[in-house]
Amino acid sequence: MNTINLKEKFNLISEHYRPCIIGEVNNCLVKAVKFKGEFLWHHHDNEDELFLVVKGFFRMKFRDRERLVREGEFIVVPHGVEHCPVADEEVHVILIEPNSTLNTGNITNERTVAQLERI
Repeated sequence: MNTINLKEKFNLISEHYRPCIIGEVNNCLVKAVKFKGEFLWHHHDNEDELFLVVKGFFRMKFRDRERLVREGEFIVVPHGVEHCPVADEEVHVILIEPNSTLNTGNITNERTVAQLERI
């Protein structure tokens, strides 16, 4: 059992929207990811996702509304709900989600990360 320094982990990440594994708990992965710009509309058929903002803020777009998620806040997106994160400036986010979760959910394209790096 070791402590994890989030600042050090985020310093290792250079690409936006490319999550890296930083820990595991039960059947869930703890991931660090940097957001900047708009991601893509997608949903996850079977997985809920928790987005915890460590630094900055972003907008989580849903088809019928938007939610601003600020530093120190989190949002849970239930499975099946279409969503699209948008960040005007770089944001540091911790994701907690089942280990089966693909970053692009039901979409497979050039932004899909099938093999996550562990940092």
